[in-house]
Amino acid sequence: MNQQRIVSLEGEFVPGQSLRYDPKAIAKYYSARPWLAIGRTLVILWMLGGFVIQFLLDRWRKPTQNNHNKRAQHLRQILTQLGPTAIKVGQALSTRPDLIRRDFLDELTKLQDQLPPYDNEIAFEIIRQQLGQAPQDIFKEISTHPVAAASLGQVYRAVLHTGEDVAVKVQRPNLLPKITLDLFLMRWAAGWISPLLPLNLGHDLTLIVDEFGVKLFEEIDYINEARNAEKFAANFANDPTVKVPVIYWRYTSHNVLTLEWIHGFKLTDTEKVKAAGLDTNELITIGVNSGLRQLLEFGFFHADPHPGNLFAMPDGRMAFIDFGMMDQLSETTKETIAASVVHLINRDYLALADDFRVLGFLSQNTRIEPIIPALEKVLGNAIGESVGEFNFKTITDEFSELMYDYPFRVPAQFSLIIRSLVTQEGLALSLNPQFKIVEVAYPYVARRLLKGESPAMRRRLLEVLIKDGKFQWERLENMLTIAQTDGNFDFIPTAQLGLQYLMSEEGHYLRQQILLALTENDRLHTEEVQRLWELVKHEITPSRLFDVAWNALRDMSSERMAAFVTPAIAQR
Repeated sequence: MNQQRIVSLEGEFVPGQSLRYDPKAIAKYYSARPWLAIGRTLVILWMLGGFVIQFLLDRWRKPTQNNHNKRAQHLRQILTQLGPTAIKVGQALSTRPDLIRRDFLDELTKLQDQLPPYDNEIAFEIIRQQLGQAPQDIFKEISTHPVAAASLGQVYRAVLHTGEDVAVKVQRPNLLPKITLDLFLMRWAAGWISPLLPLNLGHDLTLIVDEFGVKLFEEIDYINEARNAEKFAANFANDPTVKVPVIYWRYTSHNVLTLEWIHGFKLTDTEKVKAAGLDTNELITIGVNSGLRQLLEFGFFHADPHPGNLFAMPDGRMAFIDFGMMDQLSETTKETIAASVVHLINRDYLALADDFRVLGFLSQNTRIEPIIPALEKVLGNAIGESVGEFNFKTITDEFSELMYDYPFRVPAQFSLIIRSLVTQEGLALSLNPQFKIVEVAYPYVARRLLKGESPAMRRRLLEVLIKDGKFQWERLENMLTIAQTDGNFDFIPTAQLGLQYLMSEEGHYLRQQILLALTENDRLHTEEVQRLWELVKHEITPSRLFDVAWNALRDMSSERMAAFVTPAIAQR
């Protein structure tokens, strides 16, 4: 029972070929078969249209809570019947308690892993065809029915003959034709909607659909998902707070994925999380920090972090599963994102506007000067005294307003990044309604800058610490304060990295600026140094301080030692 796959071969469906999204081939296929597109469109309009009419009538009649529950159930049933593409939309909405009414939210959450399963015999036949043996021969034990059913497949719990507990994920049959038809209609609708959207947003709408299509096709290929999982695991190999299941390649194919069984609880199951003695705020911190590391450190990020894909483990770790929808950022993009955070902290809206241009939110020929006041208005309250009120929901809403007056647009790749960030924030809000993402994000960014582990991050640190040729003592003090707020900052390793950098050739400019700053206006700036000392003195013991100094000086030649002070003295 081979599943059909679409490839670019004269626009035809070809069984058994490698999976690749090709919008031109899809468009050619359905343009030659308009009855398929028309039939699907009528089904969508009929089902959603009926729901909208009933919903509006309910508002007019002022219904009881019982009717509200019925409408929520009806919407979930409609999305389920419409198939995987509609289910994906429902999954995204299920993570936004600040957008969706509670009764609808409870129903949409069931789309994450409580969908109707398909026939068990069909699933076992897929396993047999894909792996070459019947499930009963491959596994010592396997559940007689799926333990979870999602939009693209369903999961069985099994035990290998070697004793390991595993999850066996089996893809739904005939999935690709349904997805390609929906993508064709979405792309067609995007072309019609574009003229109605503000400025350049419509220009990118089809690109966003294509980006979604590429990722959805990748998600269908379980071999690709397995590779993604191993890459993700390698990135977090040294992080004791993150768990990634082991892949069992011997029992994995394009349509069947066998991986380690995760013993844990869904993050939204707060009763079980609390009963296990786990701290929800600590789980939120792990989730946000891991998300920031994915974007700013590795550039390889999970683009579908809904609650069905994230688990709290009894030992306090957070487990990620379902690595079908991932994306990779370029070094330039990672560096520019980090730069934009720096410029936001510094309230440098001119530089921030230029970052938006580099990232593609503004076209290269856009004059950014007229945009500065608007950015200052939208982002001005994101830092400083109002930092606790910052959230992505507020920012995205206000940027939506800017779309009508300024030529902002959403680059295709950033639609996934925004979705990932907003989804993670929504999940955190479901655990703690008072959660403020910046309270976790700022300390992480401050620590990353202070450590300066890469040339790019060291350049950004210089942007923070030196302005108009002068060293900014107050900014260094603020960064140290921010970095220490969540208790995860160890000053000694950071100081060691800083000393190594200062004594290197690359650190020539910074050490020159520090020495000049210490003696600026013909006086020693002991007051600034004293304030910094008060911030870090509790972390410093004589033995640790000696180790740091010795490690930094150990390999330093006398010539390099002399170079540490000579340039600044010469300029005096």
